[in-house]
Amino acid sequence: MRVIARSTLKKFYETPEYHNSKDPLEAWYHEAKRAIWDSPAKIKEQYRNASILKNSRIVFNIGGNKYRLVVKINYEAQVAYIRFVGTHKEYDMINAEEI
Repeated sequence: MRVIARSTLKKFYETPEYHNSKDPLEAWYHEAKRAIWDSPAKIKEQYRNASILKNSRIVFNIGGNKYRLVVKINYEAQVAYIRFVGTHKEYDMINAEEI
């Protein structure tokens, strides 16, 4: 899976208040890079706590559920687009199906 854009993750975890998100976000990134997800079911096999949303969006719980990561997946092209990374409070302020 090609992940676009890692810089979004780095920008988040390089913020001092979110520095503890670096290791779990980097772990997710490396796992996603090696993954071959051809359906939401394949993602659920690997991430049981992931939420499958409309419009090819997946919500991952990161860092012991401290953070949320919203990714849009193009299964045919094997590309994951990072659409949002933030805290639960920040996540509650967005529409994850449209972001």
